[in-house]
Amino acid sequence: MAESAAVPRTKVPPRERILAVARDLFYRRGIHAVGVDSIAESAGTNKMTLYRHFSSKDELVAACLRAIAAEVDAKWDAIADAHPSDPKGELSAWLQHIGQWFIAEAGRGCALANAAVELPDPDHPARQVVREHKSAVRDRLGRLCRDAGLRDPDGTASQVFLICEGARVASQSLGSDEPLTHIPTLLRDLIEANTPRDAASRGTSPGGTQQS
Repeated sequence: MAESAAVPRTKVPPRERILAVARDLFYRRGIHAVGVDSIAESAGTNKMTLYRHFSSKDELVAACLRAIAAEVDAKWDAIADAHPSDPKGELSAWLQHIGQWFIAEAGRGCALANAAVELPDPDHPARQVVREHKSAVRDRLGRLCRDAGLRDPDGTASQVFLICEGARVASQSLGSDEPLTHIPTLLRDLIEANTPRDAASRGTSPGGTQQS
């Protein structure tokens, strides 16, 4: 989820440069380990310009997390648009994307979860971003499971959410992407177990496609 700090400075406006560099540094080094001086220097600007766009380091952290959350939402919206009136197809495609994305981004784990650990104050603006985004993901999963006609949709959504969150933390703790490789199978089995038998008997897979 982090971006490279190698930003073409002559073409990118200062705010975008600062945001891109801050995202990369916060993700790779940690929020507390990175100061505004190093961010401004890496972005090819100065602290005065940084504070002109972001009132504080706390607000810059929150802005970085909002940008990450927006990208996650945009990807999910694109998956939804590709599966109109097909909630099972959307759910299957989203779960497949999540499994692939987690493995590709293995190492430092979830930027939002990392921020929540580093920032214990529940009133920190970045913590609010994390809380709102994670809650929105869980709620969207619940709605999708209901629309897909799964049994116990709220419980299923909670289990999907916990499997995804737990696997990323386990991978980060162990220093291995091995826990992430189990996500596709775990999620597929979970969805299949909660698919009503009448749907299964008609040959409809959890992905919304007809099985041969």
